[in-house]
Amino acid sequence: MTTEMEINNYVKDNKLARIMVVDDEKDILRIIKRDLELTNEFQVEVFSSGIEALTAFKNHELGYYAVIITDIRMPRMNGFELYRQIKEMSPNTKIAFITAFEINKDEFIKVLPSIEVKDFIIKPIDMDDLIFKIKSMLSM
Repeated sequence: MTTEMEINNYVKDNKLARIMVVDDEKDILRIIKRDLELTNEFQVEVFSSGIEALTAFKNHELGYYAVIITDIRMPRMNGFELYRQIKEMSPNTKIAFITAFEINKDEFIKVLPSIEVKDFIIKPIDMDDLIFKIKSMLSM
């Protein structure tokens, strides 16, 4: 298992971990991008629709994005559909969901058993919690 120190050394010695953030609320995207990049540990690419995000994902080699954070409720392509399509192409991609609703993981698994979600980020987003979750996902 990779330690936080090893991750930090990797980031400093090589490149920033590239994070994809998908949300149809542009203010949320702006704040998340700004706050994550202020840590000097992440390079953040933001997308305001699942379709844009999926296109970007397809246009890069596997592993280009270290973590994907996506809102669940979005028009046209919701976060679940984005998850399914990305996982079909790249089963090991790390994905977390942003939601405005409290989620019970056991109930969630009963409704959507094909989606293996370890992390839900509840709105309003606590940036310290988000950074911790991303680092945890990177170390898995």
